[in-house]
Amino acid sequence: MEYSLKGKIIVGGTAKGMVLSTTQPINFLSSLDHRTGRITDKNHELCGKFLKDSILIFPYAVGSSVGAYSIFALKSNGASPSGIICTLKTDITTASGCAIANIPLLELCKEAVIPEIENSSEGIIDGGYLQIKKV
Repeated sequence: MEYSLKGKIIVGGTAKGMVLSTTQPINFLSSLDHRTGRITDKNHELCGKFLKDSILIFPYAVGSSVGAYSIFALKSNGASPSGIICTLKTDITTASGCAIANIPLLELCKEAVIPEIENSSEGIIDGGYLQIKKV
């Protein structure tokens, strides 16, 4: 199965990786290991998963604006997602973090019908679209 979703480009670029999708917000400052990209928050549904080279799909970031530097630290340590998709809103933490780390970022259009996206899918961000390919 293959489909694509249109998004608003916040930080341009192309990215490819396995989808890592959650309906829970992420606190980039306190919920993960910035050296490895592993989500460490025991209350998060992605606990134990690694962000490295993924297409992270999540609603928005929570917590301190210092989370933007946490995204940059992930990139500097080679542990960042390849690209990020915000499904509800693009917050300033995610937008500025992706901008300084040069990580492609899309916000899905409000009218987009978002199907159930499985974490075993491949995601590609290109030209304002998120393409999903079931592997």
